[in-house]
Amino acid sequence: MSTLVLGIESSCDETSVAVVEGGRRVLANETASQMDLHSRYGGVVPEVASRQHLESLPVLVREVLKQSQVNFKDLTGIAVTAAPGLIGALLVGVSAAKAMAFRLGIPFTTVHHIEAHLYAAELDAHSVLFPALGLVVSGGHTELYHMEGWGQYQLLGSTRDDAAGEAYDKVAKLMGLGYPGGPILEKLAKSAGEVTEKFSRARMKDKSQDFSFSGVKTAVSLEIKKNPPQNERDRERLAAKFQNTVLMEITEHVLAGLGNFPVKSLVVGGGVACNMALREALRKEIESFGVALRVPPPKYCSDNAAMIAGLGAYQLSLGKIASFSATATAYPSSVSPFLLQ
Repeated sequence: MSTLVLGIESSCDETSVAVVEGGRRVLANETASQMDLHSRYGGVVPEVASRQHLESLPVLVREVLKQSQVNFKDLTGIAVTAAPGLIGALLVGVSAAKAMAFRLGIPFTTVHHIEAHLYAAELDAHSVLFPALGLVVSGGHTELYHMEGWGQYQLLGSTRDDAAGEAYDKVAKLMGLGYPGGPILEKLAKSAGEVTEKFSRARMKDKSQDFSFSGVKTAVSLEIKKNPPQNERDRERLAAKFQNTVLMEITEHVLAGLGNFPVKSLVVGGGVACNMALREALRKEIESFGVALRVPPPKYCSDNAAMIAGLGAYQLSLGKIASFSATATAYPSSVSPFLLQ
């Protein structure tokens, strides 16, 4: 009998519920965005996000069960994001998962959000070829891993300051644009056409493989003060110069990883993986290595419950069952993967 796992994602401002069969086939995945709710504040307000999760979760659970033509009694497990994220938002999801698992008498498992972003490459797709490099690029995280398999990771580098997605949001704010900044800046950069300019890239004195994006944010701020954009063309060129720098920072770290580790795949996950310029840059850079690029479709790059249910099904197949004393953790260490049940 194939597994049917219901997944819950509520780590930040997206409420998402999904049903996944066999750890890979997505039967239904629905997400309620809070973007409009938080855009007036220029960022996510934790208490507002938590309250909205409470309202959205029951509606989404009913909807995905209806779409997938699955009853509660058909479910074989529950998976939920337990870290990292906003603690109040996480607790809403974890509490709901515990309640359903207890009432249905089925196991549940806690999932690390970042690991799930990598696992998203398995959804509705062929299995990832290992060993692999794993790149997570999101609003809160930029990390590079060497992966021997699912659950077998070595952290090669993480951000010292801002994450890539965070840098996009902050630069968009500096330029007087909307929130979230990523899609807006990507569109402006694309409209700029062939722009090759870049800002100077941060160099680590300890020669580590950590990322840094706060420097390019500061460079944009100084550029705006020195030469304020006068028109749309100026804004497009500034956006392109910023994005070129971010892509250079990411691709050079990936190339260093490929030079140090013989791998078969580059797995990319996280909201910034929706960026088509990033996908194309990575594709070009890794072509000579003969490495397969595995990036989920955009619907599985942003925060979603399908990746939680998929990874949860894999964990349950290994007997990784959480106890009812399990709780959420806002800032776990991602150096050792990832969550202990």
